[in-house]
Amino acid sequence: MNDPATIRRLYGRRQGHKLRQGQAELVETLLPAVEVPAQGAIDAPSLFGDNRALRLEIGFGAGEHLAAQAGAAPHVGFIGCEPFLNGVVGALGHIRDGALDNVRLHMGDAIDVIERLPDGALDTVYLLHPDPWRKARHAKRRMVNHGPLDLIARKLRPRGVFRLGTDDPTYCRWAMMVMNQRRDFTWTAGAPAGFLVRPDDWPETRYERKARRQGHEVWYFTYIRAG
Repeated sequence: MNDPATIRRLYGRRQGHKLRQGQAELVETLLPAVEVPAQGAIDAPSLFGDNRALRLEIGFGAGEHLAAQAGAAPHVGFIGCEPFLNGVVGALGHIRDGALDNVRLHMGDAIDVIERLPDGALDTVYLLHPDPWRKARHAKRRMVNHGPLDLIARKLRPRGVFRLGTDDPTYCRWAMMVMNQRRDFTWTAGAPAGFLVRPDDWPETRYERKARRQGHEVWYFTYIRAG
C-alpha cells in the first residue's frame, strides 16, 4: 500500500499569472492572519480558539466551494489546502468578501496538515476534482490510494464524511475500485443515480461548470467513516 509520502510531489511553478496590486496586498496582509501555522501539532483550539468541529478541503482551487461551505456553517472551522498561489489568492478574496472568520489556509501539500491533526479531529474531508494523474505509472501519486486513505480515515471521527468529486473517467473507475476495497468507509449511494446527481449541500464550482461545458460527466461520491 502507498505511504502518504508517496503522493508528495514538487508542484513546479506555484504561481500562474502575475498578481495584481490588490491580490498582492491580500497575500501580504490577510494570508498571515488566516494561515495554518507552519510547524507543530494543530487542532481546533489552536486554529480557532475553541473545540468546534473541523472540516478540511484538499486542493480547493479558487476557493468557491470552501467559501460556500464556510458561509453555510459559520460555527464550523474549515481548513483549506492548496499548493498554488493564485488559488490561495482566490480563496483570500472570498474570505474577505464574505467576512469569513472560520477559515484557515495552507499553501502546500494537504498531507503536511492532515498528519499534524489529532486522530478523529475531522468530521468531513472534501476532495473535489483532484489531479487524475492519468498515466498508469503515475497512479501511485493519486490521493485516492490506500496510504493517504489510511491517514484520512484516522483523522476522521467515526461516522465522519469523505466526499470525492471527479469528471475524469479514469479517476472515477480507480476511485471506485480502491474505495470498494476499504472496510473503513461505506458508500452512501443507494442506486447508480446516487453518484450522478450533485447533492443540494454540494456547491457547484467554476471547475465543474467548465467540465460540463466541455461535455464531461461529473461523479459525486460520499463515503461514511465506519465506527
